[in-house]
Amino acid sequence: MKLLYFAWLKTKIGKAEESLEPPPGINTAAALVDWLKTRGPGFAEALKDRRVLRIAVNRRYVGWDHALSPGDEVALFPPVTGG
Repeated sequence: MKLLYFAWLKTKIGKAEESLEPPPGINTAAALVDWLKTRGPGFAEALKDRRVLRIAVNRRYVGWDHALSPGDEVALFPPVTGG
């Protein structure tokens, strides 16, 4: 699975992207974010409030209950505002 982090998430987590294999049972977007929060203080801080996060899987916005597959590309980012 390829993970992409954008904007302040990238700054708090300390990387823009990574490839990893989540443990068994991590099969939804929500479960993935909950597991990522356990990977260290930067992850915990960046991902602590799902209400300020958006997620896309394979370049499509999805809900937190979206089912994940091992080869997915998952992007996490804050809401985008226009101006």
